[in-house]
Amino acid sequence: MTETRVTTPFDARSTAADVVAGVDLTGRRAIVTGASSGIGVQTAQALAAAGAEVTLAVRDVSAGQRTAEEIGTVTGNRLIRVAPLDLSDQRSVAAFVTAWEGPLHILVNNAGVSATPETRTPEGWELQFATNHLGHFALATGLHRALLAAGRSRVVSLSSIAHVQAPMVFEDVNFRARPYDRLLAYGESKTATALFAVEANRRWAEDGITVNVANPGAVATNLGRHLTEEDYAQLPAFDFKTPEQGAATSVLLATWPRLEGLGGRYFEDCEEAVRHNPQAPLRGVADHATDPAAAARLWQLSLDMLDTAGRA
Repeated sequence: MTETRVTTPFDARSTAADVVAGVDLTGRRAIVTGASSGIGVQTAQALAAAGAEVTLAVRDVSAGQRTAEEIGTVTGNRLIRVAPLDLSDQRSVAAFVTAWEGPLHILVNNAGVSATPETRTPEGWELQFATNHLGHFALATGLHRALLAAGRSRVVSLSSIAHVQAPMVFEDVNFRARPYDRLLAYGESKTATALFAVEANRRWAEDGITVNVANPGAVATNLGRHLTEEDYAQLPAFDFKTPEQGAATSVLLATWPRLEGLGGRYFEDCEEAVRHNPQAPLRGVADHATDPAAAARLWQLSLDMLDTAGRA
């Protein structure tokens, strides 16, 4: 049976504040990773404005504390927490999970790195795959019990249009056999974040946990700090959004009442994406990013990698 594509009253120019207007999150608890800069700040601020208790999960705690104070001032919500989290460090992820107490209603896997020079974690993992996918995979699976305890909860996984040129190469996710390509590695990590949502939703929907994918669009933030002029010359001419607009799709998936129970889907510009068409290179979702078989394979690979690292 073909699923009906989801549309909403919002569009590419809607902001996170537009999306959350009229939504009451009082009593709900949320985590936003990478919430000390860019669209992470705007995501956290929108959730706080709706009354949620929001934890900013950040590498730089000092920056997180400044952001928490600013959000509290802007929204009047003082239920803003800050907790250290380095997604490239599995010990940091485990410590965060261990420290978390009580239910969790919203998890926004927002943090990420992009186009980094070839860098490896202590486990030997390629940094972008390790951070963007494996770190969030370990975080979400580690918090499954807290998401379950919430009764109804939502997880938002952030992808990117960069995924369309980068199907998973399962035999070489760490670029050991291939020459390292910074942009391709980023694209594969974002294919992985999309596939995570497909398999997580399949596994967790009956637990009342809804998982979806958000493509925030092109936003000028420090995520692009490693891009060179040569890199930009290879990229299409993006129509850049503000951080407030970039956060809108994440906030929609985290809060919009009409999405209750609808999961495993890829959204952009505040609506479910169409299938990618090479004639429209800046829109849509590629089949390889929603393939259930690939999603299941990635899930098992991720478990195996984490298990091997844990026994090292």
